[in-house]
Amino acid sequence: MPLSGGPWFAWHRGCHLAALFLILPALALAQPQPYPNKPIRLVLPFAAGGGADNNARIIAEPLAARLGQPIIIDYKPGAGGTLGANIVANALPDGYTLLYATPGQQMTNPHLMDKMPYDALKSFASVSQVIEGSNVLVVNKNLPVNSVAELIALAKAKPGTINFASSGIGSSSHLAGELFKSMAGIDIVHVPYKGSGAAITEVLGGSIQMTIDTVSVYLQQIKANNVKALAISTLERNPILPDLPPIADTLPGFAAAPVNYITAPAGTPRPIIERLNREINIVLKLPSVHEQFAQNGATEKGSTPEAMDALIRSESAKWKKIIDQSRATAN
Repeated sequence: MPLSGGPWFAWHRGCHLAALFLILPALALAQPQPYPNKPIRLVLPFAAGGGADNNARIIAEPLAARLGQPIIIDYKPGAGGTLGANIVANALPDGYTLLYATPGQQMTNPHLMDKMPYDALKSFASVSQVIEGSNVLVVNKNLPVNSVAELIALAKAKPGTINFASSGIGSSSHLAGELFKSMAGIDIVHVPYKGSGAAITEVLGGSIQMTIDTVSVYLQQIKANNVKALAISTLERNPILPDLPPIADTLPGFAAAPVNYITAPAGTPRPIIERLNREINIVLKLPSVHEQFAQNGATEKGSTPEAMDALIRSESAKWKKIIDQSRATAN
């Protein structure tokens, strides 16, 4: 007859309870923790203080509040942004290391460099677009033109005499200028500088006649009438310079709008990508975020991961053609 009481039963039951108390913590540890449960590292592949840094900071704080964890911006400049991108490409795909990307890392550098440290299309998992930037076509104030059509006419009348400045080979300002040159069918000369600051000085001085560079970089000079702004590089007008027509009004289809976006290492679990995507798109609808981006001449534009993938591929193909035509290289 089975024992149902007494000292042996009490001892036996006590052993079971003790074992249960030992097992429960182990079971708790084995359960996956909700994401995120620790700070997130957002790698910025440039130095602090630039346009990408400003835009990353605008979204990082409200996104951290939504996720309930700090977002730490980690500056990793070098090699046209590929150094920082490579860190993310090789990071653990757990959602705790992300890349704040610009066109260089996946869309243009693969066509400018002979060797890339990662596969531009396969090493990352897109999360969401963040903004569409805008460039502005400006000319030295003494250049005798007041429209894009007049600039093109002058360049055709005097081939090889108009120089355009950029902030460096492969930069947004360089490729926008090459696209303008190609679509207008004109002979203008690229002069690269180490950053927009040096380029501004030369455009103001007149040794460089034109540039197509970031709105926020030239906004102060435009407002002070130190340069002439002729047009905007996006297909639509920009609210920060509402009187400027798009270059596309003269050159149909012209678009040189550098995007910023967030991506993760390939293999990041889909639920994590979806959570990040959802929260980013919520943050981008906040009025305060809209206002801050607008001050930089940028437009907040969220997306699905799939739409961001498609944009990377289409922009990569577009800029490959222009880079091949110009024979530009960053080697």
